[in-house]
Amino acid sequence: MKQLRVVLVDDEELARQDLQHQLAHFQQIQVVGQANSVEIAIEVINTTEPDLVFLDIQMPKESGFKLFEKMEIDFSVIFVTAFDNFAIRAFEVNALDYLLKPVSLPRLSQALARLEKSPKNESKPIQPLDYNDFIFIKGQGRTGFVKINSIIYISATGDYTEVYTTKGEKKLVLKSLREWEEHLPSQQFLRIHRSVLINIEYIERVEPWFRSSYQIYLRNITTPLTTSRKYSSELRKKFF
Repeated sequence: MKQLRVVLVDDEELARQDLQHQLAHFQQIQVVGQANSVEIAIEVINTTEPDLVFLDIQMPKESGFKLFEKMEIDFSVIFVTAFDNFAIRAFEVNALDYLLKPVSLPRLSQALARLEKSPKNESKPIQPLDYNDFIFIKGQGRTGFVKINSIIYISATGDYTEVYTTKGEKKLVLKSLREWEEHLPSQQFLRIHRSVLINIEYIERVEPWFRSSYQIYLRNITTPLTTSRKYSSELRKKFF
């Protein structure tokens, strides 16, 4: 059985002690470090090189989310949180797993079992996100959580997609447009081309174009996007 090096990140010492006590039931787990903040966690992780990090989300100095923005994540992460299930749904698409406090032994065992499965063989059910959810984006450039309603549009480029947000960011992500379309709420996101998916909330105006197509002008985007004939009918159903 492969030994797993584990780091615990939680601002509450009692919470870390409780989780370490629970992890003692698993012979493959070796707790190699602990941290009570993101800054200390970065130091501990760089020193210990863990396979898995249990990460608290709600910490007074800095949210656990900041860890993803401040370092390269080359280890698995299990969230430990007091969030309700509505907020957690955003993590289920990308995170290995999440645990609700207080952590129960059966639930912990289930999370660790998921870690042992090959990601290629693991099949997760598609779970649509709500418009106010967050989604974790790990791609080329800055890594972190993005609120769904801040996405203006997504464009396919080879094996990647480019995600344009209200902050003026363009994130390059190894995820197909079909995957985005399956997870994003269909009431707000509309495919207008085989390579473009838009958030209809940001439409400023729509103008007729050649051969029954349209040009769509989006807020904060200087260049209009053009629909293909195939997807123009879906646009007409929405707005005409």
